[in-house]
Amino acid sequence: MLDDIFSDEKITEISRREIEDDKDFTEAFDSRHKFMKLAFEKAEEALTNLEVPVGCVFVYKNEIIGSGRNDVNVSRNPTRHAEMVAFEQILDYCKEHSLDSLEVFKETTLYVTLEPCMMCASALQQLQIPRIFFGASNERFGGIISVGNIKTYQENPPSMDIIAGIGTTFAVKLLKDFYKNTNMRAPIEKRIDKTVKNENNL
Repeated sequence: MLDDIFSDEKITEISRREIEDDKDFTEAFDSRHKFMKLAFEKAEEALTNLEVPVGCVFVYKNEIIGSGRNDVNVSRNPTRHAEMVAFEQILDYCKEHSLDSLEVFKETTLYVTLEPCMMCASALQQLQIPRIFFGASNERFGGIISVGNIKTYQENPPSMDIIAGIGTTFAVKLLKDFYKNTNMRAPIEKRIDKTVKNENNL
């Protein structure tokens, strides 16, 4: 399935920095399928572990320095989104290589299967991540264009390149696969037997 997830790709340019001959963006854009495929592998891993299927990778100088998937249910920590999990790996990478993490973030590209939520979008802005590529919009919690709007809290001219629509159909499929099943990690009183609900709707 991962081999054809980009066949119906519809790129949407949300924000672009005003940089002439931006070779870093060109390289990041040309590599989008390679790294988004890895992000989707993390999302599938999340789904297997009964987590909301979101995955991401952070790339610095063409090297993955952090990757993550949702870990909210297992950890019982609502902040353990894919991006937040990956941040910890990036900090470890910088410590191991004696690098200034703030400077590394400024040269790093994020590839993520779902539009970052408002919490993660705010963190990405504060860390000055220059490039974000994502799959599907997050209509309930998205902090880029859906609920929050990054244009309201980033500088003018834009300080980030943001490209959407990479593997959207597959990102949505993963989410549907998750939500059509009962979340067994939810409190018993909040679980919904979606199988019965679906049968009643036949």
